[in-house]
Amino acid sequence: MQVNAQTQQTQQQTQTYWLEQAWLDTNVEPGVALDVADGRITAVHKGADTPPPGAEILRGLTIPGLANAHSHAFHRALRGTVQVGSGTFWTWREIMYSVADRLTPETYHALARAVYAEMALAGVTVVGEFHYLHHAPGGTPYADPNAMGEALIAAASEAGIRITLLDTAYVSSGFGQPPNKHQLRFSDGTAQAWAERASLLASQLKEQDHARIGAAIHSVRAVPADQLATVAEWAGARRAPLHVHLSEQTAENDACHAAHGCTPTRLLADHGVLGPRTTGVHNTHLTPEDIRLLGSASTGTCMCPTTERDLADGIGPAAALQKAGSPLSLGSDSHAVIDLLEEARAMELNERLRTRTRGHWTAAALLRAATADGYAALGWGDDAGVLEPGALADFTTIALDSVRTAGTLPRLGAETAVFAATSADIRHTVVGGRHVVRDGVHTLIPDVPSALAESIEALRG
Repeated sequence: MQVNAQTQQTQQQTQTYWLEQAWLDTNVEPGVALDVADGRITAVHKGADTPPPGAEILRGLTIPGLANAHSHAFHRALRGTVQVGSGTFWTWREIMYSVADRLTPETYHALARAVYAEMALAGVTVVGEFHYLHHAPGGTPYADPNAMGEALIAAASEAGIRITLLDTAYVSSGFGQPPNKHQLRFSDGTAQAWAERASLLASQLKEQDHARIGAAIHSVRAVPADQLATVAEWAGARRAPLHVHLSEQTAENDACHAAHGCTPTRLLADHGVLGPRTTGVHNTHLTPEDIRLLGSASTGTCMCPTTERDLADGIGPAAALQKAGSPLSLGSDSHAVIDLLEEARAMELNERLRTRTRGHWTAAALLRAATADGYAALGWGDDAGVLEPGALADFTTIALDSVRTAGTLPRLGAETAVFAATSADIRHTVVGGRHVVRDGVHTLIPDVPSALAESIEALRG
């Protein structure tokens, strides 16, 4: 499948959106008008008590678009199936492999298109796709070596959202072990071969303003220590984001100690991987020294609470990491649910359960993790994830009159969004000034449930 040459459409003439309530960083303001042109906000007018003539009216609370900083699109096909019985992360992984084995560029495109449309319905305007499913089963490259990545980029365009494709280096099965039969299609053989393929993909995306290419190290067990720097240098040369699964499981920590005599975080630090454009995903089982290393390098942390609890991974030290200097973002990861409001809520509630105290983050801080800080983790810079002049015109509106949100005070809209609302309360999603979800209906893919059901059914053996 070729890269979709159609870039994200933007408004060429000024369009005004009137927001009944708007979250402007720390405060909820009533009656705000946003002028939008060429996909960006050009002006913010407070105190607009009535909608200007011709304005698009957004009833409810409008916030910046939600950034889903960690996604494995094909895991959506596992929903329900992997909740049967008990098992562990490692038994879950075997079921995941069975789905991965069946995907082709065509079936992956259909599934991802539906999954990204589900994200749009949940208020997500940008996704970080942690992409390691590169080749055909058995490891043979497709005629187009980036066919799978291109399918994901096209799927995001057709679903109307932005994507940072985090092209993932995955070389080994474990420390000193070759890929197993399932992982052969993940592997380029060496990090250098990965870099050459990723460079080819990046060179093909110069005219796609809805997509960016970043890098990922699947984990310290999947990329040999002497090849970690290759991935880090590739990302550094392009000023691209670099993500890595980090200390999700204690078994990974134990294996790293056995192989290298140190923690995974220390291994990454010693090979130049940590830094302000790097994000560790999960960061669950860390030592105090690990937390210091991550924070002092301004390495980000992407928490995925609904997946971490679904897989019984544990509760990561998010509060300690942020205090040390690690910016926080959020992801839906395996898509047990797709609900960034729930991810934000769960991060606070998990910390309450762990510490038996309340109030580790304000609602505003949790919304920033789900918006601006997520955009930053995905390489979209400082001009995204906010409702300010010059920022990308990406925003979403949460109903304040549903059974979950009705009766709350408008000035407490941020608290209502984080601690009461769900993805079912998303009323509008606007990306680059284009209305992608209007009144709870996807404007490009009107029947998202059928698209999901059909694409998942095609993968059943």
